[in-house]
Amino acid sequence: MERLIKISQQRIKVIKGDFVRYLHDEIDWNSRLSIITGARGVGKTTLLLQQLKTTTAQSIYLSLDDFYFEQNRLLLLVEDLYEKGYRNFYLDEVHQYPYWSADLKNMYDNLHDAKFVATGSSVLKINQGQADLSRRANNYILKGLSFREFLALHYNKNFPVLPLEEILHHHHQLSPNLNDAFDSLKLFKQYLSIGYYPFSKEEHSFFHQKLQQILQLITEVDIPNVEAINYSTIRSLRKLLYIISQSVPFTPNIQSLSEKVGIPRNSILKALDLLERGQIINLLRSQNKGVSYLQKPEKIYLENTNLAFTLAGDTPNAGNLRETFFFNQMSVKHDVSSSRFGDFMINNTYTFEIGGAGKTSRQIKGIPLSFMAADGIKNGESNKIPLWLFGFLY
Repeated sequence: MERLIKISQQRIKVIKGDFVRYLHDEIDWNSRLSIITGARGVGKTTLLLQQLKTTTAQSIYLSLDDFYFEQNRLLLLVEDLYEKGYRNFYLDEVHQYPYWSADLKNMYDNLHDAKFVATGSSVLKINQGQADLSRRANNYILKGLSFREFLALHYNKNFPVLPLEEILHHHHQLSPNLNDAFDSLKLFKQYLSIGYYPFSKEEHSFFHQKLQQILQLITEVDIPNVEAINYSTIRSLRKLLYIISQSVPFTPNIQSLSEKVGIPRNSILKALDLLERGQIINLLRSQNKGVSYLQKPEKIYLENTNLAFTLAGDTPNAGNLRETFFFNQMSVKHDVSSSRFGDFMINNTYTFEIGGAGKTSRQIKGIPLSFMAADGIKNGESNKIPLWLFGFLY
């Protein structure tokens, strides 16, 4: 126990608080149980430690991938710490610990004045552990950096979040003011390559190498820790991801994928679901409410543009990057589905066509509430909006 207390104290000392992620202010830190999920590398641990640093001496950080938990129950440790006066427990990597849901339930029910904040893999399903925590926990999902956050982290350029409605109706005023503060096209290009994961600031030279390692850990460690899959299925996941990455956005033929990967149709659909939950791909569907993983998606995208640079080898196709960026940034706060007339439908209301600087809005002409998100332009006009501006949504 003393070793774990010492580790917590050391982690708190070195954590920096000069840059805080968008999700911090959305979390109810006074809640008795909060669970934050997200992919590896997006900053969950940092978010946890930053909040812990602002709390009292009654707080402790515990990483559940520590060897201590190979032979010891979290529940018993927390009860001992509670007797010593600890009341705020920050639990990291809970998906690495087999009894996470049962122990959290018992701690929540038995220690009435204690608070728990837990982080885990994005693959985690809160209502499918050994104990259903869905009625007890506030659940949050942390995504990677927005373009706005990238500017703050890398260049100390701090700007407010821009709601979608404000971008749609006031982009003519917004973009010129922002262009006065930074080179939008130059830095947007950099963001597409290395800007989505916070570790890029320290790992610039080896960024894509580290991202390859993260993908390997998600498919070989995180997913198997949550879903009962064997090594053969892991190999199938990696093979499927490679096939998708070579031609995203990918219009799936499930039977063809089944033959290429060598697994049944339903297993392909399950694999796509796991890759989406692991925040490696995004699935575009005709509608998103009440969708089963057995429903074939309309298109498959990589989850973010950095993955495209890591997996594609050569420079990714510009059109793919544009659509991947728009889908990725928009889906954090809004519902994204396929559109009959454009590339995307947002909140079942707005139609968007994505393109380069020279693309016209002919395809969406006459469609109510339709817009063009155009790459390669600093300022827009009418319903043609700079693509990079949608990086300010969160």
